[in-house]
Amino acid sequence: MEASAGLVAGSHNRNELVVIHGHEEPKALKNLSGQVCEICGDEMGVTVEGELFVACNECGFPVCRPCYEYERREGSQLCPQCKTRYKRLKGSPRVEGDDDEEDTDDIEHEFNIDEHKKNTDIAEAMLHGKMSYGRGPEDHEDINAQYPPVISGGRSRPVSGEFPISSYGDQMGPTLHKRVHPVTDDHASGRWDDSKDLGWKERMDEWKVQQGNHEYDELADPDMGIIDEARQPLSRKVPIASSKINPYRMVIVTRLVVLALFLRYRILNPVHDAIGLWLTSIVCEIWFALSWILDQFPKWFPIDRETYLDRLSLRYEREGEPNMLAPVDIFVSTVDPLKEPPLVTANTVLSILAVDYPVDKISCYISDDGASMCTFEALSETAEFARKWVPFCKKFAIEPRAPEWYFSEKVDYLKDKVQPTFVKERRAMKREYEEFKVRINAMVAKATKVPPGGWIMQDGTPWPGNNTKDHPGMIQVFLGQNGGLDVEGHELPRLVYVSREKRPGFQHHKKAGAMNSLIRVAGVLTNAPFMLNLDCDHYINNSKAVREAMCILMDPQVGKKVCYVQFPQRFDGIDRHDRYANRNTVFFDINMKGLDGIQGPVYVGTGCVFRRQALYGYDPPKGRKRPKMVSCDCFGRRRKKIPHGDADVQGFEDDKEILKSQMNFEKKFGQSPIFVTSTLMVEGGVPPSSSPAALLKEAIHVISCGYEDKTEWGLELGWIYGSITEDILTGFKMHCRGWRSIYCMPKRPAFKGSAPINLSDRLNQVLRWALGSVEIFFSHHSPLLYGHKEGKLKWLERFAYVNTTVYPFTALPLLAYCTLPAICLLTGKFIMPEISTFASLFFIALFLSIFITGILELRWSGVSIEEWWRNEQFWVIGGISAHLFAVIQGVLKVLAGIDTNFTVTSKASDDEDFSELYAFKWTTLLIPPTTILIINLVGVVAGISDAINNGYQSWGPLFGKLFFAFWVIVHLYPFLKGLMGKQNRTPTIVVIWSILLASIFSLLWVRIDPFILRTKGPDTNKCGINC
Repeated sequence: MEASAGLVAGSHNRNELVVIHGHEEPKALKNLSGQVCEICGDEMGVTVEGELFVACNECGFPVCRPCYEYERREGSQLCPQCKTRYKRLKGSPRVEGDDDEEDTDDIEHEFNIDEHKKNTDIAEAMLHGKMSYGRGPEDHEDINAQYPPVISGGRSRPVSGEFPISSYGDQMGPTLHKRVHPVTDDHASGRWDDSKDLGWKERMDEWKVQQGNHEYDELADPDMGIIDEARQPLSRKVPIASSKINPYRMVIVTRLVVLALFLRYRILNPVHDAIGLWLTSIVCEIWFALSWILDQFPKWFPIDRETYLDRLSLRYEREGEPNMLAPVDIFVSTVDPLKEPPLVTANTVLSILAVDYPVDKISCYISDDGASMCTFEALSETAEFARKWVPFCKKFAIEPRAPEWYFSEKVDYLKDKVQPTFVKERRAMKREYEEFKVRINAMVAKATKVPPGGWIMQDGTPWPGNNTKDHPGMIQVFLGQNGGLDVEGHELPRLVYVSREKRPGFQHHKKAGAMNSLIRVAGVLTNAPFMLNLDCDHYINNSKAVREAMCILMDPQVGKKVCYVQFPQRFDGIDRHDRYANRNTVFFDINMKGLDGIQGPVYVGTGCVFRRQALYGYDPPKGRKRPKMVSCDCFGRRRKKIPHGDADVQGFEDDKEILKSQMNFEKKFGQSPIFVTSTLMVEGGVPPSSSPAALLKEAIHVISCGYEDKTEWGLELGWIYGSITEDILTGFKMHCRGWRSIYCMPKRPAFKGSAPINLSDRLNQVLRWALGSVEIFFSHHSPLLYGHKEGKLKWLERFAYVNTTVYPFTALPLLAYCTLPAICLLTGKFIMPEISTFASLFFIALFLSIFITGILELRWSGVSIEEWWRNEQFWVIGGISAHLFAVIQGVLKVLAGIDTNFTVTSKASDDEDFSELYAFKWTTLLIPPTTILIINLVGVVAGISDAINNGYQSWGPLFGKLFFAFWVIVHLYPFLKGLMGKQNRTPTIVVIWSILLASIFSLLWVRIDPFILRTKGPDTNKCGINC
């Protein structure tokens, strides 16, 4: 796919395809039939007939005979380009796994069939058979000159759309013109296990090697030490020290017992003169206890992990051999360039293009769901700047590789730098970035005012996305392997702009729909087996982050059952004290570690590397069983022969099953034969016989607005629809299928992003998360009910998912509990009776267990006590504001169908450090905490005044009420500071609310009249009316 071919816009439903800026002459492609070996650089040589030696008959990738023989004997036996297994050529020695050929007399393997080749042949027949969906011209028509060549098989080259169907043999004859589909094994795996051709002893040795029990003679081979190192696991669990975790578990059990005894005492000792307050407090405390259980017990098995990058290189990046690291497609999503500045997106893209990974294995896809020409032009500028930035990063190994954050770091940038030219080149690069930054800012300033006639491109063509709600799908390749070279002549990763089609009357499903469109586009164009999902404001802070994930996903022992690797979120630009718990350290460093010890962490929406097959709805592969000893035919036993007539019937039944499978796959993945074929290629890659024009037309087709109709997209495939927090739902579905996830925490944070440090923005963000959880709770995907039949979700993992969906409902008892202190102070009543000495032990034990649990939790997790306390404070602040509104909106949506709009959190930052922290933005979310804060302050004043008026005997009962009220006020202290603004200047709206609420409670205060001494007369029940 060439970067100079221009923007391709089209609509499948309207049968149109337009190329804008397509007048440039395509660059000459590299001649793949040259005379030089692509591996060693030697001459290709000729065969015994005097013809040019060709190692691979599928793609013609130039490899000399010595490299070909070495690859067949010692390597993977695969062509470096198309990954097709090398066939034995005339004059070449035979190796294990060779197929039956004309000059072979291999009787032992007479009845073996190469399933991989069979599946590949059927897949190609399905793809290139005469299937018509009414989409215009056939793939074989000569339209290559109109469209840019598309990436195929690891190199950009034009290939023919015709496939020699007759080469399949007679077995494909009956189904050539049917809509057939490749049939795979139970796990949709296209790779043939060569161990099936080995004897029982060899298979047992291989099984022992995988179990780590086989011993080798290191003296027999001097390189065996390196080989053994490469065979070691690429990652391992690091259990928490027993001296830390065992006391923690003991305290949890003790706290559970104490909590049960405390609740028993509270229930059996009601307060008769305040039965309403007592009953309310009992209900709240029971709910808090259940919430604590759901939150606490998924942290029972916390673990750490280690990855070994050196072993990854030894295994998959051997010197002199093709790089075997798996390709990765990286997805970045953006919507509004005014709320998500293009400069932020550009920094994320630049960090991706400069990642420490083979350039031909990285493809970056940008989803512009707002169809903004500002974003489009900013990416064009970013692609040009990347030609200078990427070689600078790799030459000097700088970190991080996002220029905005690299140049703003207040560290010694000369540390560990030894090249004399570094200072000069850094100064020049900083000047280049500042000029680039000015150009991007100019585009943003221009984009604030839309021209009356809409945006016009540089060649005078109207921008196809002028109407953001009615526009065709658009694809532009900014960087590719042809036209994608840096200033030093090295290749750059692919950079593709995608804006899916939008039409009125279609449901587009917001971010989840955009991500599913990217899955399909990438599946057609590059089809990498792994995908990294990033928000536009999350840049790659650790250039080896992708390698960290590959240490887990490519590990032969544990990787096959891993659906995704989740990295923790880390943030820049947060104030030192983290007033509103933006870092969320307790969740990422405690809860997620606990889940990693069960079935894996939840998916949090960004910083996650997926296995493509898991997103396609496939089940994880089953574990390998110990090989059984097979019987031989030494005693005259013969194989049972199938009669010829029965074979014909069986073949007919197979054709029916293949046709039925094809129809099922169309219903599941949509009517795109190229994309459906890509879903069965477990190791990734694009079919080499697909024409560039067909791939491009199919890419436009799969992002059309009606493609997902009557398919399983959003129901069982890809990002799941039904909630604005699609991340939680998507991970939950994978875990219910039996997959597990892994939590990876490298020493240098893998990704960093920006967080809303302003109080109002922070509460709106929490509101969106909580509303998504409420939507999941009321849907058919509720963790309380969903997935029990399969039984693949572990019960502690289910606890965590249940807690994820029910935590917003804690807002109701929390709001009532925070109101109780003020009511008790104003009415003179309390929620508990007089406590005896024995009963006070329950309270002391409960508070001690809570305190010790927190201390031990911080001890094994490494979280500071300040971060833990900020999390506790914001749990109260968010609970009585954002979570409360989320519950109300969620119930209204379920009962009345009233939907709420999705608001993108602003990623813009001011020039002044933490200026957003003090900016006050009024929102209705501030009303409940403000009210709670004021009534508790009024209650404290009222209680103290009443105690002064009534004498010494009233101070005893007052202390419990004051402690209760101060607990609420201390937790709301960050909120109070947020209301006061910078330099304690209270906004006018807060003053008005304070006066209003104070007036209301003043009237209530007059009604109670606490300053009048309450005199008690005789008890008429005892002495009668005449006493």
